[in-house]
Amino acid sequence: MLRQGQYQRLLQKLSPQQIQLMKLLQVPTANLEQRIKEEMEANPALEETDTEDAFSADAEETNFAEEPSTDEYGESEMEEVPLREEQYELDDYLDQYIDDDPNSYKTKGDAYNPDEEVKTPQVAAFEDSFHEYLETQLGLLQLKDEKELAIARQIIGSIDDDGYLRRDLDSMADDLLFSQNIGVTVKEILPVLAKIQRFDPPGTGAKDLQECLVLQVRNKLELHTTPKADKIYYEIAKKLLADYFEEFSKKHYPKLQRQLNITEEELKLAIDLILKLNPKPASGYLSNQERSVQYIVPDFLIENNDGVLELIVDPRNAPELRVSEQYREMLKSYKVTRSLGKSDRLQKEAVLFIKQKIDSARWFIDAIQQREQTMYKTMEAIMLYQKEYFLTG
Repeated sequence: MLRQGQYQRLLQKLSPQQIQLMKLLQVPTANLEQRIKEEMEANPALEETDTEDAFSADAEETNFAEEPSTDEYGESEMEEVPLREEQYELDDYLDQYIDDDPNSYKTKGDAYNPDEEVKTPQVAAFEDSFHEYLETQLGLLQLKDEKELAIARQIIGSIDDDGYLRRDLDSMADDLLFSQNIGVTVKEILPVLAKIQRFDPPGTGAKDLQECLVLQVRNKLELHTTPKADKIYYEIAKKLLADYFEEFSKKHYPKLQRQLNITEEELKLAIDLILKLNPKPASGYLSNQERSVQYIVPDFLIENNDGVLELIVDPRNAPELRVSEQYREMLKSYKVTRSLGKSDRLQKEAVLFIKQKIDSARWFIDAIQQREQTMYKTMEAIMLYQKEYFLTG
């Protein structure tokens, strides 16, 4: 039986400003400038302080103080705005906002001097190319002598930007003889190649697609992290690739079921595993030509001044923002127009739109300020908790 009753519950709901702050906290400092640019493109009431105080032609043509238009009978089209609660709220908003200190809607006050800011150092971070990544793994190999090391380096240098070793081994032996005067045989190259084919990423050093996929399946079978249930289907996948690659390529699935004596479901699961493999092992890495330099700018600096730790924030991580002065002047113009009794419904709708944009800009500026304060307090807590480390290392 249904019963009606009144219940009182305490609920906590996030406001739009709180949600915006939470999203901004998740944005890395390196991407913050791009996020601010996106907000400025979406909201013309938000601008940088060094932005010229100029509007587009459409904005410049807007004039709330102009005389109302008349129809062909000479009668004014202006209609009286009804006195409603919304109008009273708008009037209060105009009075409050216009009288407020404009500096309260900036991310930095007038006392801020960019010439006095702390110049934090930029650290160059080089992203390794695919071949450099392979070179770093050479130290993991157990090689007998300098000859095997030369072979390994020759193999790595011959691997292309897709991760394949398409150069035949006889030609590589000739290269070593002519370039380094090292005589080797294909028999000596093969065991070194087998070791490099176990490098990360799996499939590196394969001569063709078939061998590349087989190497990746073999890697999955050897990993302790691969679920035991999946290993059964990886074994089937290995047989498909190693012994029946042509039939697999041509999708002769009924024939494969008979030859491997497996069910349709087992074949499907094995094929699903194969489709997840990477046909180009080096695709996630830079080539030598694409190797780039990225400069890292720290969010904070900690200075040790005679045993006193000082936390410094780099102000360059975000541009200085403010609410557009043009929008402020448009609100003033509307207030004057209303006082003269010349405002109409269209002008009111326009000023409500401006109010919405200004509120959004103020919320965003406030969120940026709160983000900086939250990050500062967090780093300050870390600094105090690990004070001995920052003092002595």
